[in-house]
Amino acid sequence: MRLLSTVLSLALAANTVAGSNWFSKAAYNKWHETELERWLSDHDIPYPTPADRKDLENLIQKNWDSYAVAPYRNWDTDKLTDYLKSKGVETKDSAKSSKDALVDQVAHVWYETEDKAQTAWTNVQDWILDTWTESSLKAFADKHGIPVPQPRTRDTLLQKIRANYETIAKKAGETAAYPGDWLYDTWSESDLKEWLDTHGFPAPQITDRNRLIAMVRRNSRLAYLKMQEQKASASASASAAYATLTDKIIDAWSESQLKEFCDKNGINVPQGSKVNELRAIVRKHRADILGDTVSASASSAFGAATSKAGNEYAKATNDASLAAQDAFNSAVDSWSESRLKAYLDARGVPVPQGSKTDELRALVRRNAHKAAHPYSAWTWDDLSYDNLKSYLSSSGNAAAKKVADKSSATRDELVEAAQSAYSSASSAGGNSYASATSYLAQATEAAKKSAFDTWSESELKAYLDSYGIPVPQGSTLNELRAEARKQSTYFKYGTTNPASTAFAKVGENVKDAYQWVMAHLTAGSEVAKNKAGEKVADVKEEL
Repeated sequence: MRLLSTVLSLALAANTVAGSNWFSKAAYNKWHETELERWLSDHDIPYPTPADRKDLENLIQKNWDSYAVAPYRNWDTDKLTDYLKSKGVETKDSAKSSKDALVDQVAHVWYETEDKAQTAWTNVQDWILDTWTESSLKAFADKHGIPVPQPRTRDTLLQKIRANYETIAKKAGETAAYPGDWLYDTWSESDLKEWLDTHGFPAPQITDRNRLIAMVRRNSRLAYLKMQEQKASASASASAAYATLTDKIIDAWSESQLKEFCDKNGINVPQGSKVNELRAIVRKHRADILGDTVSASASSAFGAATSKAGNEYAKATNDASLAAQDAFNSAVDSWSESRLKAYLDARGVPVPQGSKTDELRALVRRNAHKAAHPYSAWTWDDLSYDNLKSYLSSSGNAAAKKVADKSSATRDELVEAAQSAYSSASSAGGNSYASATSYLAQATEAAKKSAFDTWSESELKAYLDSYGIPVPQGSTLNELRAEARKQSTYFKYGTTNPASTAFAKVGENVKDAYQWVMAHLTAGSEVAKNKAGEKVADVKEEL
């Protein structure tokens, strides 16, 4: 019995040591107290002030896995299901109602293992800069006097900044493990919002610079993981297309052209080789000649075709951002004059008197990434009928309450009354304004997932009409809701998230790859080139 007790005690001690050993190795155990507080603030986790280090660490420990290691644990069932679908995982109807089951499924197909996630937070500089644009990297290097040899490619910039990362932090008297606002000194508010938009974390109601930085910082790891997956996917598709493309070129050559290619590239051809054997010989040696080796990294496989143009991933991302901008511009082209002015008004952009519609559109486009004011009269624009009535009844504004009590009041009348009451409260300040912003904060948060769900057909049509959007005859209620959400998103966020289409245009680059291949094939007549060119369209379809 004593032996059993001893064994159990040893086992318990071993488990305790293992647990404490993991805890002692957690990245945040080496953080400065200001970094501990910063992490908690970034994730909206309240902490006592003043608090000692142990209290802060214990608080982070309770929340670490759900935010830093497995953030999907905080997702709702819709987001979990969408992620699984993006991974090609089918979810059963029974599982859709069980968040725990979905979380378990996501855990099996998450971007990285928990161990890798833990390790990543011990070396933030290895990945936090990867989602920056090339211009942001250049600005950072210039500000901190980091010498970067020409040509200043993205990879070189990253390498030099990482090498100087801790030195810069120390020189500024800042911490580097969970970096403070110093890391984003060269970013404007528009840069911060553009990053959030690009990576799928819209922040429409935030103008406070510190809050924008907090959003960028806390979402940087997830943005990096998404980017890496998209990069790998695009590179694999491009690599496959590149191989197929050169295959089609080789297939298009005649026997004499194949021999000429071998001749000019010093490839030994056994006497009496048949056409198919010649093709096999060319394919065998094309890796050495075209730099198309299987051992090459996924990114360089296609990057070889456009290496002079710089990093292919960055190019695809830029193309995607342009695509998102095009989509926004297209939407704005349909907006009414009043809606264009409202967009600018919500962002505090002055509108010159007598501006024409085209001039307003140009002004809206120039402010596509400008953060909207936290709350404005336009924030009431897409709240539900019940939310509007509730605010008007409790606003303390007699005229507003009168409209709310009116049984036949239309939604438009409620919106107008709410905007008027809000403007009055804003001018008066004090408790009236605090009450209005408090109500807005609660109402907009609650409306995020159910915007337009309770709206009637006539309300949706009237809302779209305010944008100048014509409603096709026979549109279903769900189609109207989808269009309303789309327009509302453009109005609030400026630009939608292009991340899902970040590599939609990679196929366009296959033509560039083809041109590069042809430039490096030292044999082949114009006829062969033309024949190969006819195959490009087929390859693009395969992407």
